[in-house]
Amino acid sequence: MSHTIAARIQAAEEQLRQAMLASDVAALEALLDPELLFTNHMGWTFTREDDLDAHRSGMLKIVDLDLSEQCVLVRGDCAVVSVQARITGRYNGVPSNGTFRFMRTWAPDEASGQWRVIAASSVMVV
Repeated sequence: MSHTIAARIQAAEEQLRQAMLASDVAALEALLDPELLFTNHMGWTFTREDDLDAHRSGMLKIVDLDLSEQCVLVRGDCAVVSVQARITGRYNGVPSNGTFRFMRTWAPDEASGQWRVIAASSVMVV
């Protein structure tokens, strides 16, 4: 069972990557839990709406997003993903490039069963 969940999470991670690259707000809405808590590498906390607004407005534009070193840990009804991401893009018109380590917690939505990110954090890799 955990192998099947891990495969689903890996597929969801790829969907998330594609949605972020395309600023596909509809796909991001489906993948990010309404109660999402995200803490970035600066220690700032964001909600799902903050993230969606950044994509929707064009404030955040990711040009390239290469993932590596992905590890999926399944426990009960949730999964934790650690992944390294090399990102090229712009935030508020300013180049924002770097390598980051993301930690995301995925859980199935109670109503639909669709896996969604409920919590995430990032650190800069130096």
